[in-house]
Amino acid sequence: MPEDASAVELRPHARLLHGMRRPANWLQLVRFGLVGGVGFIVNLAVYALFVHPIGVDYRVAAVAAWIVAVLNNFILNRHWTFDARDGLVRFQALRFVAVSLVAFVFSLLLLTLLVEGAGLAKVPAQAIAVVASTPLNFLGNKLWSFRTRA
Repeated sequence: MPEDASAVELRPHARLLHGMRRPANWLQLVRFGLVGGVGFIVNLAVYALFVHPIGVDYRVAAVAAWIVAVLNNFILNRHWTFDARDGLVRFQALRFVAVSLVAFVFSLLLLTLLVEGAGLAKVPAQAIAVVASTPLNFLGNKLWSFRTRA
């Protein structure tokens, strides 16, 4: 075991507390939020287009909106939020899609619950579901998709 304290692996809660003290992490969170805001608008626009004028089932519309938003968000997050251009794009893309899929499954379950169970209108239900899945997306992408090597 190394005696150097800096070589010791920090526990997850200690890493989280340490990370919260770094201004760069807060800037990344703001950038992620801005990219997410653009993705949110793209997602809702595609979703509303598919649900209302085209008349597609709301769950199929959610999938189409997710695909368009994921493409948009990957490019913006890779180049601007996490400045991860040094990494291999295919690995980052696979990880980004995996994280996005987990968050999407969560949001789709919530969307279905809000529409079918609570009787909420489809577009507001989609907005709530997308917002609720945002923390999963940020943490997964920060800690896995675009992580930097120490």
